[in-house]
Amino acid sequence: MRIRVFAAIGCFVALGLSLVRIDASERPNIVFFFIDDMGWKDVGFMGSSFYETPNIDRLASEGMVFTSAYANAPNCAPSRACLMSGQYSPRHGIYTVGDPARGNEKFRKLVPIKNTTVLADRFITLAESLQAGGYITATMGKWHLGPDPTTQGFDVNVGGNRTGSPRGGYFSPYKNPQLSNGPTGEYLTDRLTDEAVRFIEKNQAKPFFLYLTHYAVHTPIQAKKSVIAKYKSKQPSGGHDNVTYAAMVESVDDSVGRVLSQLEKLDLSDNTVVCFFSDNGGYGPATSMAPLRGSKGMLYEGGIREPMIVKWPGKTKAGSRCEVPVIGIDWYPTLLEIAAVDRPANYSLDGESLVPLLTQTGTLERNALYWHFPAYLQAYRGVAGPFRTTPAGAIRHGDWKLIEFFEDGRLELYNLIDDIGEENNLAKEMPRKVRDLHKLMVAWRERVHAPIPTQPNPNFDPTAKWDAKRNNKRKARTSRKKKAA
Repeated sequence: MRIRVFAAIGCFVALGLSLVRIDASERPNIVFFFIDDMGWKDVGFMGSSFYETPNIDRLASEGMVFTSAYANAPNCAPSRACLMSGQYSPRHGIYTVGDPARGNEKFRKLVPIKNTTVLADRFITLAESLQAGGYITATMGKWHLGPDPTTQGFDVNVGGNRTGSPRGGYFSPYKNPQLSNGPTGEYLTDRLTDEAVRFIEKNQAKPFFLYLTHYAVHTPIQAKKSVIAKYKSKQPSGGHDNVTYAAMVESVDDSVGRVLSQLEKLDLSDNTVVCFFSDNGGYGPATSMAPLRGSKGMLYEGGIREPMIVKWPGKTKAGSRCEVPVIGIDWYPTLLEIAAVDRPANYSLDGESLVPLLTQTGTLERNALYWHFPAYLQAYRGVAGPFRTTPAGAIRHGDWKLIEFFEDGRLELYNLIDDIGEENNLAKEMPRKVRDLHKLMVAWRERVHAPIPTQPNPNFDPTAKWDAKRNNKRKARTSRKKKAA
């Protein structure tokens, strides 16, 4: 069954709000697969024929697929902070990863907004709310929001800390203080899955929240040789041709399969909600989001639109698809409603519960989604110019998307239904639509106190010329030095 979008953001399935009532005595387990840097087209159910993902595809066939699902940011940390806090980036101040002044300063026209790298204790995380509601909570893999997730609602932490990628790579020894080393050559994705399977078995008698937040498929691009060999004989397709990356994707798929098998083995499948999501768009040098424009680090669709599945046995219709735009902050209220756990008192949640969509009993009330990225990200291979993005913001309202670039005030308008690849900028042709959307975006910024960079960068050099070849050589030297260290 396909749920379509009509005039407003919502599902034309029934009038009114959710009619579903969840009994607290029937609280389901929750397994949340959060994949790092997995692109919108990096799985079979979204169209890839090169990457092999039979287990994820099976999950999609058993649940609801959201075809217009978005991360709250185009890179890791802010997206994760939004998911855990339930709030848009301006409220917690985590806008990017590390330094917001990335790239050569000669090309930065503005001084970016200062960035926060740790999710402050004043935010009540999704894990804390579920923990207070009687769930045992575990995070396994990437945290990236501070040194210790057990201070923010998790009973169990395996491998999570402030780092955004595996310091020691994907093979043991891991150089991770929160993860003991396995046998030499053990693969990180497999190890985290082993830990997840053990956690499920140990806690099968009580409701649990398993946040399986794989470091994969983030750089470094490393995979098991036996799986890499399999893809060397495959014909590239749809811009997908990196055999090592394909092997990483397959290992993630194996993880999904093993966890689903454990749930079945322990007779937990019918009482477990399984979620699958990614934190931002795919890494451009390794994969392609085509027909979407752009990749990780951009506010174009390729940087923020994600694969998303929810399987809620007895509630979601198997094989259903929903085209309603949804976003990372929606997970918090959704999972609380599914778990029959009260929202935290005196705490704002910016998202909406997706239960009406999942159960086909209602619609959403909001009319727009927003992004705010007041920082710089340097370019990588395949991107023209010095930056993947300069400070920018965006809004999606119905079929329409407006992007504003703060350096020069440039506005780009796209109709995503007619032009999913964002190739035809309609800003000059439709000034009234631009004004209307920009007005909504400005009003939202005022509500959430979103800072816009306006201070000129004193080191900006308007005469400087970008030399891509020289820059790539410099990056290669830096990379070699890091590896040597």
